[in-house]
Amino acid sequence: MKKYKHPIPTVDIIIEIKRENGQEGIILIKRRNPPYGWALPGGFVDCGESLEEAAVREAKEETSLDISLKSQFHTYSDPKRDPRRHTISTVYVAAARGSPKAQDDAKEIGIFTKEEINFPLAFDHQKILADYFKQKNNY
Repeated sequence: MKKYKHPIPTVDIIIEIKRENGQEGIILIKRRNPPYGWALPGGFVDCGESLEEAAVREAKEETSLDISLKSQFHTYSDPKRDPRRHTISTVYVAAARGSPKAQDDAKEIGIFTKEEINFPLAFDHQKILADYFKQKNNY
């Protein structure tokens, strides 16, 4: 019998949050595990879990924050987006309040403005944020 391979579903979350000074930014995490680097919070969808549930869970696990999902942004499916295996990521935009704390797969955490994100990101997160900021500027 032929064995079929399938892509693995993941989620990424663009978490909009205000800094203590009131300036709005996006939460990025520095990954504890390969592939290393700064990235959007996110991860694999568990069996029996919806995409929305996975987004809320992953955000809590990596940032310690409870988030409110605002919208589903886009799905990214380039087979090369994750060097470990073929994944398909559904990206959500969410809001949060509070002080994020790096947990679980996150080694460090930060709140960054568009202008401050001038460094490489893991996976295809540079493209995701470029699409996000382009769409956000069109409103």
